[in-house]
Amino acid sequence: MFRKLIQLALAGALSAGLCSAHASQSCPQHYVSGQAPQIVNEKMARATRELCYNVFGIMHSGVTRTPLWSAEHLTADNLAAAGDLSRENSFHPELALPAGQRAELADYARSGFDRGHMAPNGDMPDRASQYQSFTLANMVPQDADNNRHIWAGIEGAVRKMAKKEGDLYVITGPAFIGGELRKVGNVLVPSHLYKAVWSPRKGAGGAWFVANEADARIQTMTIAQLESRIGINLIPSLSARQKQEMLKLPKTKAGKRKGGEK
Repeated sequence: MFRKLIQLALAGALSAGLCSAHASQSCPQHYVSGQAPQIVNEKMARATRELCYNVFGIMHSGVTRTPLWSAEHLTADNLAAAGDLSRENSFHPELALPAGQRAELADYARSGFDRGHMAPNGDMPDRASQYQSFTLANMVPQDADNNRHIWAGIEGAVRKMAKKEGDLYVITGPAFIGGELRKVGNVLVPSHLYKAVWSPRKGAGGAWFVANEADARIQTMTIAQLESRIGINLIPSLSARQKQEMLKLPKTKAGKRKGGEK
């Protein structure tokens, strides 16, 4: 999954003596049955660090300088509160991370990519959580058209679904597939993006998977199918059979937002 470019980045990270161990799990409330995802591909586990926020948790990679996932327990009550909150952009580097592992605003400047939220600003129920969502530790370099249209449609579908179900567990992240990966500044550009959902009420889940490009075709799949592509055990508490059962996902509607970053 992580080809030559990832291997070179990992070698550089290790030679610089960067952290290679997970931080202890400290925000189980964001995960199904309190269990955080588990990285299956050992190369991806280098220089990882868990970050816990009010309504979402992140596993950050100091190699890619992006999250490997952002996880939320998304509730209808939080979405109701988020609907009354105006947007205040406050992009900022994550100072809790070592300088040699985090993204900086300069990495994205004039790159042509949006700073794409993984845990969306639109899910945040209060100002403190909204500010937290704008940390660069929660961002990936995302194709602008993809972010503002295709991805916005997926985010909207998840919110609609959470309101109907009452709550959902949501895991969002990048995938780095292939040998032609790019960088903006020091940040690796993902080839694909995914968003997985689990409905406690239905006892089933499903996922969206898209290439990080304009006019990408949206793929839907089971949790098991997504896990096999990204090298992460997203919901360790589920059985293999549960991961293979497909939740009916709502249709997505492309966002109409014409400017700015989501």
